[in-house]
Amino acid sequence: MTMPTNASAAAHALTDVTASDSTLRRFLHGLPGVDAVGLEGRAASLGTRSIKTTAKAYAIDLAISMVDLTTLEGADTPGKVRALGAKAVHPDPTDRTTPSTAAVCVYPDMVATAKAAVAGSTVKVASVATAFPAGRAPLGVKLADVREAVAAGADEIDMVIDRGAFLAGNYMKVYDEIVAVKEASGAARLKVIFETGELSTYDNIRRASWLGMLGGADFIKTSTGKVAVNATPANTLLMLEAVRDFRAQTGIQVGVKPAGGIRTSKDAIKFLVLVNETAGEDWLDNHWFRFGASSLLNDLLMQRQKLATGRYSGPDYVTVD
Repeated sequence: MTMPTNASAAAHALTDVTASDSTLRRFLHGLPGVDAVGLEGRAASLGTRSIKTTAKAYAIDLAISMVDLTTLEGADTPGKVRALGAKAVHPDPTDRTTPSTAAVCVYPDMVATAKAAVAGSTVKVASVATAFPAGRAPLGVKLADVREAVAAGADEIDMVIDRGAFLAGNYMKVYDEIVAVKEASGAARLKVIFETGELSTYDNIRRASWLGMLGGADFIKTSTGKVAVNATPANTLLMLEAVRDFRAQTGIQVGVKPAGGIRTSKDAIKFLVLVNETAGEDWLDNHWFRFGASSLLNDLLMQRQKLATGRYSGPDYVTVD
């Protein structure tokens, strides 16, 4: 594939690849194959970087500011969502220097409650939609789901792709759905979830990444957190390479959100090293990188307290979500 010489030419070239099912398939299958051994080796190597005390304190605060504090359970209540919103705004009520999280993420019917809970703060309200987590619903139902969430005040929409269509090679159907959801989202930023644990191969994850970005994703996201394999250093590294290369070709920057399975400060810092070393400093901001997490925030708060006082407070120091 010949690389365009400037951003406008690149954008035009990538518009052409979505002109038909055959051109889209040819483009996606023309992407370079993934060297699995090399990818996993690099991810493991970057994960061994030593982070010193001052840098660690900065990294912990940065990670806190990147958390999408999440509750996506059938037993969610308005009270639980209000408590989550309060925690997102002031993660440590005893230390107001603690940064707020990036967002709270809830089901569409809880958006209005979450919006009221974070009113007056910088915390965004994200909502999963499009028949999360399976994505098995007619397009009309998915779009209605999105519109309801946006009407209730959602700042961000987290959609799931139709993995069945993707794995069957029906890339145009997936692309058209992303485009339609993007339109239905209006001013809300769109995160496109691939459920990488169900895509089977790294080549598929690379193809899904480019498909999401071609469709207009503001973020590409690893997982729903509802399957056995969620975010890993290797699949996140691959997606970071994709957004880096997409910006190099088009001038358009897209965010990345690993979600599910990231539970400790040590894990979060490893992912921040991946971001810095792969996509670069431009992505080290919660506008471009997020953690989809529920339990991660508590460990970050405990580690932050330990750095500040020299004492490890333990789990009783933080609230139970």
